[in-house]
Amino acid sequence: MKKILYIVAFIVSSTLLISCGAYSFTGGNVGNAKTIQVDYFQNQAQLIEPELSQQLTQELQDLFTRQTNLTPTSSNGDLYFSGEITSYRITPMSATSQQTAAQNRLTITVNVRYVNKLEEKDNFEKQFSFYSDYPARQQLTGGVKETAFKEILERVTQDIFNASVGKW
Repeated sequence: MKKILYIVAFIVSSTLLISCGAYSFTGGNVGNAKTIQVDYFQNQAQLIEPELSQQLTQELQDLFTRQTNLTPTSSNGDLYFSGEITSYRITPMSATSQQTAAQNRLTITVNVRYVNKLEEKDNFEKQFSFYSDYPARQQLTGGVKETAFKEILERVTQDIFNASVGKW
């Protein structure tokens, strides 16, 4: 029974990792870093998507917990992430003959600060933005938000890897 549980756990975790995208920094620490702190990403956009702040914060925390040997901490981590959602907007892109929107664009912009207290040269602050066009009748269903969110997460983690090349 215990063996079956391990096999099921392996299959589920493998599926989750594959569905979340393959990141390049699995299974290690950054130099001598042992702890990581991910602050809550506040939503400072004019249009607020209630779940976005919590989802972004949770995904970053989970990403590091699952794919590194770093220990999460609530304060004074060797690695520190903070930031805010600066833009979440829906813009009409084209109109039909009745002057109603036929095509919309969802744009999400996130400002991220990364501080490596042990290697200051790795520190950065950057904005990550992604947009996706979708038919207005779709009303942000069909994975539009999810696609934008996953793309931003992938860009953030890739930049973190690039800042710490070869250390993950």
